[in-house]
Amino acid sequence: MAKNLKELSQKEGLLASGHRMCAGCGAPVVIKHVLMAAEDPVVVSCATGCLEVSTAIYPYTSWKTPFIHSAFENASATLSGIEAAYENMKKRGLTDKEIKFVAFGGDGGTYDIGLQSLSGAMERGHNMLYVCYDNGAYMNTGIQRSSATPKYADTTTSPAGKVIQGKQQFRKSLTDIMIAHNIPYVAQSVPSNWKDLHNKAAKAFKKGGPAFINTLSICPRGWRTDTEDGMLVTRLAVDTCFWPLYEVEDGVWKLTYKPKEKKPLVEFLKVQGRFKHLFKPGNEALIEELQEEVDRRWEELLIKCGEK
Repeated sequence: MAKNLKELSQKEGLLASGHRMCAGCGAPVVIKHVLMAAEDPVVVSCATGCLEVSTAIYPYTSWKTPFIHSAFENASATLSGIEAAYENMKKRGLTDKEIKFVAFGGDGGTYDIGLQSLSGAMERGHNMLYVCYDNGAYMNTGIQRSSATPKYADTTTSPAGKVIQGKQQFRKSLTDIMIAHNIPYVAQSVPSNWKDLHNKAAKAFKKGGPAFINTLSICPRGWRTDTEDGMLVTRLAVDTCFWPLYEVEDGVWKLTYKPKEKKPLVEFLKVQGRFKHLFKPGNEALIEELQEEVDRRWEELLIKCGEK
C-alpha cells in the first residue's frame, strides 16, 4: 500500500495519457489508482461503455496491460474464463507467474446489463476484482437513466418537466447486493480520496478470491457540472453521506471515513445541473425526501460498522 503521493508517483501508470475520455471525467482517475495498487502483472477486461470506447479505439490503445473487450453484458464472464484458464495452467505446471485479474465497467454494464455475469463470477469464487465506475446513467449513449441513477435526477429518459420531476425510483444498492454474495472483499470508494481508493484496491488484489469495489465517478456532461469541479463534487457526496466510504472484509463491516461534520445533502445537489429543478418553489418536499433516505441509510451503516 502506498504511504504517500510521492511514493505513488514513482510507480508506472498502466493507463496512458492521450485517451479520449472527457475532461473532468472521474473514471480515468479510478482506473489509474486501481492499477497502480497491483503488485503483480494485471489482465484487464472491460465492459462496453465510456471507458472502452475512449481508450481502445483501433488501432490505438491507452492500456499498458493485456486488455480484452467482449461485450456490454459479459465482462465478468470473460475475465472469469481467463482466470480459470490461468489457474489450470498453474496446476499443470505451465506457468508459475503471478497474475492478477480485474474487470472495469460503468453502472450500465454493471448494475444492469452485466449484473448476471458479475453475480455468477462472484458466486463461483473466481480470484478476480471487479471495479464499477458509477456515473449514475448510460452516459456513453446519451445520458439515459440506469438503476444507479439517483431519485429525481434529470436524464434523457427520465426528464424533469411538468408531469414528473426526474427519475421516480431510488437508486439500486449494488454494493449491498455484492455483500450478499458473501465474497471476501467488498468496498465503496471515490477518486477524490486517493489513499482510500488505492488501499482498498491493494487489499482487494491480495484477498485471493472474488472482490468488488464500487466507485462514484463523476460525469461532468451528465451531472452538468464544471469540468474542474469533479473532485469537489465527489467529496461532497462523501461528506453528505450520499456515498459513504466503507468496506466489508470477510463479513466484517468497517467505516473507512467518517465526516467530522455531516453536511446537508443540498450541498451535493445544488452543484449539479441534473437536480436544478428540485430548487424550484414547491419542490422542497422532494429534497426533504432525499435527505431522509440518506439519513436512514447512514444510520443503518453506522450500526453495521459498530459505530453506534
